Amino acid sequence: MLIGNVFGCHTIFQSSLMCIYMSGCTLSKDPLQYRLWTKRILNLNGWSTKSKRRTCSLWTNISSVQIGFFPEQKAFALRYQTAGMLETVLRIGVLGEDDTGEESPKNLKIPSRKPSIVCENCLYSLEGNGRIRAFHIMDPKGVLDTLLVFHEKRQGSKVPQPLTNYSVGTKSASSDRINALLGRWEGHSVTKRSGVYGATLVEADTAIVLKMDSNGQLIQDTLSTKFGTGTTTVNWTGSANDNLLQFDGGYEITLLPGGMYMGYPSDISKSVAQLDSFHLEFCWMESPGKRQRLVRTYDSAGLAVSSTYFSETKV
Repeated sequence: MLIGNVFGCHTIFQSSLMCIYMSGCTLSKDPLQYRLWTKRILNLNGWSTKSKRRTCSLWTNISSVQIGFFPEQKAFALRYQTAGMLETVLRIGVLGEDDTGEESPKNLKIPSRKPSIVCENCLYSLEGNGRIRAFHIMDPKGVLDTLLVFHEKRQGSKVPQPLTNYSVGTKSASSDRINALLGRWEGHSVTKRSGVYGATLVEADTAIVLKMDSNGQLIQDTLSTKFGTGTTTVNWTGSANDNLLQFDGGYEITLLPGGMYMGYPSDISKSVAQLDSFHLEFCWMESPGKRQRLVRTYDSAGLAVSSTYFSETKV
């Protein structure tokens, strides 16, 4: 059970670990990896975590967490900057009451304890079905280590059907997930830049067109029109391999059950070497034709540049 205090709004959630994706592995449905029975209390000043076997107080400050919060949508994106955060939020979260602090079970892989980046994105259901918290964990070399997805529902409510009835590892499931993304998506975005980069807020109208040609190649055009300025267009091409979409330039998207996907660079170290920014993305298509996205952008030093919330509809 999770008790949330999100800027004065008290809500009790029941948490379950929905899926785990390890780099180089398929989507997991190991029962042990689906257990999350730990109490977490979200405060304005950060996270503290308590469990029956271990107690750890983590009152965080700006040196340990960088957060982008969207109060109207209740969405947030944050980056953990301490190993203690990963240890508490993820290790205890995955193992729950089975965690004794000793070695992990043989059939469970714990993410790297010295990650280069741990990014959490949280999206609330537009239909009142709780929320999804998704974690990108990049290993010390800047390559994907683990993707974790937690579904947290309000106490006493039922888990929505799209999140419980899904298939894993089948060609038909992969095809359905890709087809659901194809087409034209239009919407609105809100970008909040961090204090280091001016603490500004920018809104824009957006349109994304994703197509697949007769050869199976993916073609994506992204248009963004900021208020008072012109329209910018970004073109991507790539390919699909089951649940993995790979785009030119080294960006990958892993398709997950429940209408979700998570995007990340294939190798962050290349962006750092070229002094380029990079971004991590979480998308939740809760119902056909309607989705939310959170994009967290970083500079070449690994500092959060901005967080962007997208609300889009398929047309």
